[in-house]
Amino acid sequence: MTGNETVPAHSRHFAVTDGSGVRHLLDIDDLSRSELFTVLDLAADYKLATKRGYGHEDLAGQTLGMLFQKPSTRTRVSFETGMTHLGGHAIFLGADDIQLGRGEPMKDTSRTLSRYVDAIMARVFKHENIEVLAEYTDVPIINGLTDDAHPCQTLADLLTIRERFADLDSVSATWIGDGNNVAQSFVLGCALAGIDLTVATPPDHGIDESVLERAAKLGTAPTTTHDPVDAVSDANVIYTDVWVSMGQEDEREIRLRAFEGFQVNMELLEHAPEAAVMHCLPAHRGEEITDAVLESERSIVFDQAENRLHAQKAVLSWLLE
Repeated sequence: MTGNETVPAHSRHFAVTDGSGVRHLLDIDDLSRSELFTVLDLAADYKLATKRGYGHEDLAGQTLGMLFQKPSTRTRVSFETGMTHLGGHAIFLGADDIQLGRGEPMKDTSRTLSRYVDAIMARVFKHENIEVLAEYTDVPIINGLTDDAHPCQTLADLLTIRERFADLDSVSATWIGDGNNVAQSFVLGCALAGIDLTVATPPDHGIDESVLERAAKLGTAPTTTHDPVDAVSDANVIYTDVWVSMGQEDEREIRLRAFEGFQVNMELLEHAPEAAVMHCLPAHRGEEITDAVLESERSIVFDQAENRLHAQKAVLSWLLE
């Protein structure tokens, strides 16, 4: 094939699970285990095709509406570029650019947009907002991040880990820091994928109990601890994220004190000499992770960031093909 030839559209089809016949991705456990691995396989296929310069216009003529209440780099660029690679079109919809910013109810926005576009990706604050979008739409809804969940990040994370270690069932991962939205989806993703996970957080900053219960039903709930050193022992992967997320800026000083001792630094890595290091970005260098670790050969952070593109394409294809 030459670089301008097109790979035939994929023929993977998925059963719908709701009465409307529309499938959504609101959190990672909206996928079954088999569906998760099918999406990861598709992401790997798209990545290989992209690297080899093959086209894959599987979504030609389709449009993605991208609704943003929160700012973004990776989510916006990966979805917009992904739709371009797939032959489709993406429209950026900032909250202040549409009537949502002037008080239009989320349900009215959902019903209107679904008359215009083929899918909606939304990056919003309250998780209930993504649920409202899904309730009142006629097209697939993709959660691009809420305060409770970040399933698209988890897909990229699992793709990155699988590239490094191949057999996810043999991987031991450790989450260090805040039990935030990224952590909660990662907990569910690890349970689905069969990854042995340990979560180390300060007291009062752990994973929500309901998420731990969901993980247990999916496979195995993570081991939880307040000791980062003990948590990274024998880890293949160490993952962290910011301690002060969007919307928590007024808690900054309190949170920085609470997370003392949870920094991913070279001293911590001495207790896990073979572990790769992950971060979903953006990073607050010098807080949850040091510059030395982020720039070291142990870091697979930018592989992880790149894989957002390939994972987004797989999700779009899964929902729309």
